[in-house]
Amino acid sequence: MSKMLEEVRQQPDALEKTLKTGLRSAQTLREHFEAHPPRMVQIVARGTSDNAAEFGRYLIEITTGIPASLAAPSVVTLYHSRVNLDGVAVVGISQSGESTDVNAVLEDARKGGAFTIGITNEPDSAMTKIAAETILVRAGKEKSVAATKTYTGQLLALYLLAHALGGNVELDDLRQLPGCAASALGTEKTIAELAPRYRFMNRGVTVARGLNYANALEFALKMIETSYVLTGRFSAADLMHGPVALLENSLPAFVFAPPGVTVPSITTVLERLDSVKADTLVITDVRNKKVGSKTARSVQLAWTATFKNELADLYTPIPYIIPAQLFAGHLAVIKGLDPDKPRSLTKVTRTI
Repeated sequence: MSKMLEEVRQQPDALEKTLKTGLRSAQTLREHFEAHPPRMVQIVARGTSDNAAEFGRYLIEITTGIPASLAAPSVVTLYHSRVNLDGVAVVGISQSGESTDVNAVLEDARKGGAFTIGITNEPDSAMTKIAAETILVRAGKEKSVAATKTYTGQLLALYLLAHALGGNVELDDLRQLPGCAASALGTEKTIAELAPRYRFMNRGVTVARGLNYANALEFALKMIETSYVLTGRFSAADLMHGPVALLENSLPAFVFAPPGVTVPSITTVLERLDSVKADTLVITDVRNKKVGSKTARSVQLAWTATFKNELADLYTPIPYIIPAQLFAGHLAVIKGLDPDKPRSLTKVTRTI
């Protein structure tokens, strides 16, 4: 069995450990932000961590009202431009803590007057030495090149950051996420039965909107790097502009459909996919009674948690990515590929 799939299954425990230690870091940060509220938040990352950063941008703006943006490392590393970051909280995200350009942006930001925060799985990394404060992901050693448990750990760390910023993120709700992840693992039998259908897939699309848009990015990345499937990744809104021309008969389409405010947009996409007879797989959950499709297959998560926050989709991204990770891992194995050692990739990538 691949290490990737083993590590997908380790996520409930990794999330529990991350939450246990992260609560202390969140409290320290909360005290700092109460005394020094930032005028905005900037997040810098690469690869899978950059997909987590996309989630963080949505989460922070939705729950705190503080403007958030994604940094372009080349502004610092190639163009050597100095950005005015006085009063800004700059967050670096890196599984290894050794991403050269991410750390360069953090260091430059610190010199420019920013308050710097690192999110990493490695407590003794360069990032922890550069950042003023760190939220550690406690996923343990990730042996597969394809990141899984560190991605969900980063999402949890970003929830903790949003809470520290005064956002509408309930700690009692966060405590339910490891259990939600465990429930999501219950979809593996269904995933294992569906994956062989896609053995000869060489292209496809992933679609989501809002907080789960990061999962569309991450699911596509996992299929690209583990199964070499050319995968377009789209916001449901963006898809309905130029990219809608891609949709055609039998095109594999993978759609995240949580309950909540994104339902009308996702329903429009599903209707279009139905009309062209695409091969559609929907990731949803038993709470969502509003999303339907005439032809799509679905993977349904079973929920036991009841969240206090009124936003129905706020806490769905962690459990919703798990069926996608399982799918990517099983698909690679079915294709006779090794998802733990994709060609041309290493665990730590250093770019400038």
